[in-house]
Amino acid sequence: MSSLLHQGRATYAFFERNWNLTKRYWAWELVWLVYSIVNAMSVTYIGASAGLVTGTKIDTSFLILYLLIGTSVWTYLSVTFDGVTDIINMERWEGTIEYTFMAPISRFTHMVGSCLYAVLHGLLFTFLQLLVVGFFFHLDLSHANYISAVFILLVGSISFIGFGIATAVLPLLYTEKGMQMSFIVRSVILLVSGVYYPIEVLPAWMQPIARISPATYVLEGLRASIIRNQVIWSAEMWSYTWPLIITGIVSIPVGIYIFGIAERYAKRTGRLKRNG
Repeated sequence: MSSLLHQGRATYAFFERNWNLTKRYWAWELVWLVYSIVNAMSVTYIGASAGLVTGTKIDTSFLILYLLIGTSVWTYLSVTFDGVTDIINMERWEGTIEYTFMAPISRFTHMVGSCLYAVLHGLLFTFLQLLVVGFFFHLDLSHANYISAVFILLVGSISFIGFGIATAVLPLLYTEKGMQMSFIVRSVILLVSGVYYPIEVLPAWMQPIARISPATYVLEGLRASIIRNQVIWSAEMWSYTWPLIITGIVSIPVGIYIFGIAERYAKRTGRLKRNG
């Protein structure tokens, strides 16, 4: 019992540390928030202008909402990934990562504490983005099922955490450009997950890859709940939920295992030196 309590306190300690780092670098948070909002508006204005560009009558309200859901999930995914990978990069820059690795706690506790903060951070960013973008477009959300939307996003977060932990290996092993290298993981997810288009338009050989990505099911689940008012217990929502549950159960242990291998290699080869 005492050991469990110790691990719980340690998990919260990492959560609190990341919050303090956010307050310390608040200007960067503001810059990233503005960037996310402007990017979301740029994408949604593409939907608003589709009728003018094509010269045909298009339901732009539906297209705007479709794209807005995509760019919101993309923001959430980006912030969550950065919350996990950037903390490793920051610890390397400040020269504290060796002390973290020597602390008498499990790597699971360390990563879960960081990931929990990344999830809440991502949810806050996404909410603020939706709030601001909503002022510019008159969208009918009266038929949206918000309970289903929050549910599918939280279930999807478990899978995103697993992928984020595995991606954190890159800034751990590659001092100078590891953070930038992690962008390739997000870019692949962006390409294959149907963020801005249905995955059916992808080449046939890419569509099976899309079915592996958890973002695909989060996007389809959110669009089903917001656009088609699907409830949690409906067959359609379950078809998106069970792949996310399986992916989360598999990806988190695999991600921690991969990170553990990388950690031992970094210690053995002296890759944990300060680079700031």
